[in-house]
Amino acid sequence: QSYLNTEKLLEVAIRSKAEALHPGYGFLAENPEFAEMCEKHGIVFIGPTSECMYKVKPKHRARQLMKMLNIPVVPGSDEPFKDITKAKFAEVEQAAESIGYPVIIKPSGGGGGIGMVVARNGAELVDAVRFVEERGRKAFGVPSFYVEKLLTGVKHIEVQVLADKHGNVIHLGERDCSVQRRFQKLIEEAPCQILSPHLRMKMYVAALDVAVALQYINALTVEFFYVPDTQEFYFNEVNSRLQVEHCVTELAANVDIVKEQIRIAAGERLSYNQDEVVLTAPSINCRITGEDAVRNFFPCPGKITSLRLPHGLGVRIDEGVYEGYELPPDYDSLLLKLMVRGQTREEALLRMQRALSEMKIEGIETIILFHQVALEDETFKSGKHTTDFIEKRDIIKKVQERAKILRRLGSR
Repeated sequence: QSYLNTEKLLEVAIRSKAEALHPGYGFLAENPEFAEMCEKHGIVFIGPTSECMYKVKPKHRARQLMKMLNIPVVPGSDEPFKDITKAKFAEVEQAAESIGYPVIIKPSGGGGGIGMVVARNGAELVDAVRFVEERGRKAFGVPSFYVEKLLTGVKHIEVQVLADKHGNVIHLGERDCSVQRRFQKLIEEAPCQILSPHLRMKMYVAALDVAVALQYINALTVEFFYVPDTQEFYFNEVNSRLQVEHCVTELAANVDIVKEQIRIAAGERLSYNQDEVVLTAPSINCRITGEDAVRNFFPCPGKITSLRLPHGLGVRIDEGVYEGYELPPDYDSLLLKLMVRGQTREEALLRMQRALSEMKIEGIETIILFHQVALEDETFKSGKHTTDFIEKRDIIKKVQERAKILRRLGSR
């Protein structure tokens, strides 16, 4: 009834005589039908064309494109499954066994890690399929799904691409998004600390090839899984929208991505050529959510009764909260994004720790303490953390222990 109500949003845009509409980075941002509706009503959709979006939506279509471009993909099913009957479930079972457990069930219409479920054996597959079908139907209007091999001990790397209407296509380097819980990112940084120049360039070329093959216009993100042990990488997914974490690239590359989006939509050329884009300022982004990390990221909606935000050199905050703000239970729990940059990664880490220590949010639980503990971890400091970092390094247990100490100190 709110942010997914295409008719109402379009009605408001027409009534206000809006020339253009920016969809942000959620809800309808990757909805090709909504982009098409805007186009038909003469409203500029600040993003890719609906034609481009249809090429990679549902998500399994992107896998097929990567194979055509000879870009390695994670082992999985190339065609989606839907309307699962007993006979069709046997096909899902066969696919999972062929791929090899553990597998991950992904909604075809999904993104941002939403609705994905791991099945470690055949017994878990039944419930996983039921959940993903239902979640896909409710969240994306698409009940279909596909099956992929679950890769562990990998880095989640994504390459930011910009393309204008004049044939100019550039990348803005990569982001390391490997600190995740339930397949959703919590800490992002740019650049990645352990990629070799050769592998980094191969990823850049692959991402640019995708943009060219799609005849893409505007901001595009191509996600990869990098396997440090074998020095290989695999395509994960394409995001035909602005990413939540785009801001960390803005800091590292000193490029205003949203400004470029608007310029591109207006028919302007890119403000930069490839040689002018350099990641000169190591940057880190911490997502501050209304969750309790002590209870394994349990959602904690409620009212913010007191708010103090950090400031200073190299610190940026993107927020929409204030004292008295009520975090609703029906939407994403993200409160704000806390970003820093430094002349070196070490400086950026110190700056982030200082900023986290100065931030105070009262009235609801947040994951500030989680970030403080995670950034102190030696594996994270080395840059060698992978997507199983939280589990592998017992970060939740360390957060619980730190919380106990703080409670004792506070009671004295």
